[in-house]
This record gives sequence, structure tokens and C-alpha cells, in this order.
Amino acid sequence: MTTSAPQDQQPPGVTPFEEWAVPVDGGELSVPRWPATVPDAPVVVALHGITANGLAWARVAHHLAGRATLLAPDLRGRGRSGTLPGPYGVDAHLADLRAVLAAAGADRVTLTGHSMGAFLAAVAAARTPRAFSSVLLVDGGVGFPRPAGLSPDDLITAVIGPAMKRLSMTFASVGAYLDFWRRHPAFEDSWSPWVEAYIRRDLAGREPELRSACSIDAVRVDGVGQFDDEVLGAVHRLTGPARLLWAERGVMNEPQGLYDPARLAAAGLSDTGTLTTEPVPATNHYTVLTSDEGARVIADRLLAAV
Repeated sequence: MTTSAPQDQQPPGVTPFEEWAVPVDGGELSVPRWPATVPDAPVVVALHGITANGLAWARVAHHLAGRATLLAPDLRGRGRSGTLPGPYGVDAHLADLRAVLAAAGADRVTLTGHSMGAFLAAVAAARTPRAFSSVLLVDGGVGFPRPAGLSPDDLITAVIGPAMKRLSMTFASVGAYLDFWRRHPAFEDSWSPWVEAYIRRDLAGREPELRSACSIDAVRVDGVGQFDDEVLGAVHRLTGPARLLWAERGVMNEPQGLYDPARLAAAGLSDTGTLTTEPVPATNHYTVLTSDEGARVIADRLLAAV
């Protein structure tokens, strides 16, 4: 099940990792794994966002520095799990998560997730609280009611319109795809080897028709699913230790982030009793995970939780 990526295939500048191939319904789930280098280290499972892949967590692994084992699966329909078939949605992702937990062989793990992955983490912890020692939500997991009168496609366009457009684009070369992302407002001032490794893992196909490895169908199903009542309410059913780290700026690096004190107050989080919230200054929705500052905070909070 475990394959160590050869040294010449490791992304330059990124902490070396193993590639796990975990059997799941319909094939194998690809799971980057950064093993601990100290005895009796805790295990952390990290779930990425709706159009991301497991290497989005590479810089967090760098700051964990071997003090925990980090497993960051490419979710079904993304990255090197991009060819896994449907059905997609919450139940499929949580079944895949159970397979990863079984492969890890740990009794209880710390669960974290970014963006859509945070919603999946909240649902998993609400359904099976004994499986997780604590939960860390990163700029996601706290939802707001679905706007009335919007069709599923309109809803997807409103939430992740630019990302959906990218999934239907083709690129003549790897360099062209990297340049596309370098111009993204979220990364203009924060490009790094960690970001580049994450972006490169997203590519599928061959030049001159490279494309994102993300399945459009998977993204559409999962995007609509984030507005399901169970998903929106999961954070209110958490019974164990949980924390939300939120970025000050938004998806396109705009001043308004997904969360702020007023929005969090309106979400009625006081009824959870276990969830604490914390801003991560000078980060946006992406760089809260991929920047040195954001990844350091995430790693510190994960280690504190375990």
C-alpha cells in the first residue's frame, strides 16, 4: 500500500513525503504522507478544499517538522485521485476517510480541513466523535443558509464561479499553467516552492492540452452539497475540542474574508460550547494554508491540540 516517491520525483524545495495508495470504492485514493520522526507521535489527517489536492498541506508538514505524522489525501475527483469515479459528495468522501484511517492504524487522530475540507471534517467529527481527538477548521466549516431562489448551477457559479471556469480550460504547457496561477491575486505576492508543488500536482493530460485534474462533476456535486442542512449544521453538533482559524482576506485576496467577527457572531457559534475561533492576520483564503505565517500557525495549533 505504501510507496515512497523516489527522490528525483520529489517536488524541489518541499519536505519529502511518501505516496500511499489506499484501496477505496472504485480504485485507489492517493495520499501524500509525511511520517513523524519522533516516537509515539500523533497522527493528523488533513482534508483539502474543493479544487485543491493534498500538497496544499505541504508547508504545514514543513512546520510540523516530524513531530506528527501528516496524511493529506487527494480527495476523490482531485489530484492523483482525479480519475476515481463517482458517486461524489459527503458520504463518498467520508467513506474514503474511513479507509485512510484504517490504513493509518491509529485509534484516534486529529482531524483538520481547509475550506470544503473543513466542512467534511466537521461532519465526520459530528457523526463519529470518538474517532477524533480534536478538530481544526481552517477558513471553512462554518456555513450560512443557502440563498433562496438559486438553482444548483447558479449556486455553484456564485460560490466558486472562477474555479469552475478554470476546470474547463486547457493549457499549452506546465509553464503556462504556473503563470496562470502566479497572476492569481491570492498568490501574486506569496509564490513559493510549496505553492508550485501544489499547483503542479493539479495538472493532468499532456502538452499542449493540459488541464486541471479536478473532475467538474465532483466539484459540482460537492459544491451544492456544502449547503446541505447536515453539512451547515455539523459545526453546531461538535462535542470535542475544536478550533476555527479564519483568514482576514478573501479568495481573491479582497479585504472581506469569508469570516469576520460579525459573521461569526451571526452564525450562532455560542451554542457549540467547544469551538473557539481565531483570526490569522495578513492571510487570505489560500495563503492561510500555503504561506509561511499561516502554515506555522496551523502547525502550532495542531501540535497544541494533540
